[in-house]
Amino acid sequence: MKRFTTLVILLLTLTMGVEAQKPMKAPKGGKAISDELIGIFFEDISSSADGGLYAELLQNGSFEFNPTERDGWGPGTAWRFIRPGHSLGRIEPRMDHPLNANNPTYIRVYIERVGHYYDYDGWTGVGMENNGFDGISLKAGQKYDFSAFFRNVQGDAKEVRVALVQPQGWGKSPKALAETTFNVTAGAWQKFSAQLACAEDCQNASLQILVLAKGELDVDAVSLMPEDTYKGHGLRKDLAQALADLHPKFMRFPGGCVVHGGGDGFWNTYRWKTTIGPKETRRPLKNTWGYHQSMGLGYYEYFQFCEDVGMQPLPILPCGVSCQGTNGGWSMKDQAQDVVPMSQMDEWVQDALDLIEWANGDPATSKWAKMRADAGHPKPFGLKYLGLGNEERISPEFIERFKYMYERIVKAHPEIVIVGTAGPGSHPGNPDLENGWKLADELGMPIIDEHYYEPNRYFLNSRQYDKYPRDRKTKVYLGEYAAKDKKLIDALAEGLYLLHVERNGDIVCMTSYAPLFARKGATNWNPDLIYFDNERPFLTCSYYVQQMFGQSAGQYYYGDCVYFEGDEKGVEQPQADVHYGQSVVLNAKTRHLFVKLCNASADAQKAQIDISRFGKIKSATKTTLQGQPNDENNFDQQPIAPKTESIKMKGKMSLDLAPYSFVMLEVAL
Repeated sequence: MKRFTTLVILLLTLTMGVEAQKPMKAPKGGKAISDELIGIFFEDISSSADGGLYAELLQNGSFEFNPTERDGWGPGTAWRFIRPGHSLGRIEPRMDHPLNANNPTYIRVYIERVGHYYDYDGWTGVGMENNGFDGISLKAGQKYDFSAFFRNVQGDAKEVRVALVQPQGWGKSPKALAETTFNVTAGAWQKFSAQLACAEDCQNASLQILVLAKGELDVDAVSLMPEDTYKGHGLRKDLAQALADLHPKFMRFPGGCVVHGGGDGFWNTYRWKTTIGPKETRRPLKNTWGYHQSMGLGYYEYFQFCEDVGMQPLPILPCGVSCQGTNGGWSMKDQAQDVVPMSQMDEWVQDALDLIEWANGDPATSKWAKMRADAGHPKPFGLKYLGLGNEERISPEFIERFKYMYERIVKAHPEIVIVGTAGPGSHPGNPDLENGWKLADELGMPIIDEHYYEPNRYFLNSRQYDKYPRDRKTKVYLGEYAAKDKKLIDALAEGLYLLHVERNGDIVCMTSYAPLFARKGATNWNPDLIYFDNERPFLTCSYYVQQMFGQSAGQYYYGDCVYFEGDEKGVEQPQADVHYGQSVVLNAKTRHLFVKLCNASADAQKAQIDISRFGKIKSATKTTLQGQPNDENNFDQQPIAPKTESIKMKGKMSLDLAPYSFVMLEVAL
């Protein structure tokens, strides 16, 4: 009987837990809005991928750097020829009989003489050294996965030493931190792998490859990855976690101007098919922003990361028209566009159809889906969104090619939500915006992508979406925006604008700040959401505002729960030219209510809050971001961070809002 009673109590407890998590009915007065408003936009700008989110620690591991990417670059960039112990030899880049035609350059090491240990206080041999991206950062107790392809071309089997070393200064042998050796016999290309364990921290390590016997040896596709990556999928853990902590609902990738060759033309267009498969088979590409893309971070990794974080993938494909910044010019006005002949557009359509098959298809019936399964993901990724084009001028040539792709993709896959583009500079009166919307209305396009970067005064004073027609079928994706600095006042201006976007969440369905990442010493664009070096990310004030909006997603907006003293009761905020505002969002699925208040003015404000209609309050927390308007998080200081505390909250209450502050109340119902 006692066991039966215990079982009943356990079942009742479980039932009560399930009841507590049941979605609630939204009270009257709310407006249905998108609960996917906050996402992220990843573009490989400012070394965001190689040397950034992609965890590879070596630079130019496949020897494909070249002068087209940057003056003075070549196969030996980031490598140093070494021959310790008075060894004799040389290295030579070659392209005959490559490991793979997509990245044909490799290095041949010629060893004429191996020195003697008594000649040199350390190892001897002929080879190369790579110090990664401004030094390789190693952590004590961590393991690092090394791999490379070797081919013994001439001579007997060769011992090859691979070591992580720390320089000790001029005339001194480097200190070995971890090492291994391989025995390379004669024959074809062979892949060699080993795990190197590091016993101590080092911020300026290098990787050495030394051949220890006479003859000739080829080297290609050299890699050094931390064993500990984000969920084991090859992304730098701290940077990936910083993105996950934003609680994004989607990720747009790979760009941006990267999508359609930027200023270089169609030869440099990003083609997703060359970014999947084994790393050594992928085709590297000149980056639009003037450096090298190894494609170690390719479409498979993007989709995997979306799945790991719980985001919808939003891949962007080119649609037969280049960026108007082509041929070296970046002026968006009256700049020539290169176009694909209409007779070749079927190839670009097929790229899109094949991507959908790769992401969502059945491996048993689709060759592209089988490639996904062979890579380790038999389950479909569940692609919902597909973007066509990025910031192209909405010219007659663009319209013709966009329609050609759009109509064929929609016919083949009506379940896919197509995201179009409104061109650069998406403000009313801009001819590209007007032409983009005409095209969207004609096609019944689900979503159109708008972009703009402005001084903080624009975001403080403009309320663009209040004036948009409410009866349009097409929704807005604000895919790129930011105030043009990274001070607290800029973050608050963006926050005030996002309150306005939430109020218009029936029109605007998605937003993403841009750019996302910037590496220290390799920044192409300012401001950015997250700066980083080899050791850590540096989170801006804007990051924390984005994070609070990401945490407070919901399905219903209420504009009449808060008013500020001195204002007319019932007037929704934020208003144009009023630098404070509020938004109340209900997540009926999780039974959480979010009250967000922004004060971007120099005067304190008092808000009157009435959330009594939502019923009993179980618990509440208050998160506050506050400082001086010119406070800035940067590499030297991080003065601004949110503070969260538990509070007792009533259905009706007042709240003092300090100058230059953003407050979020999270209420469990």
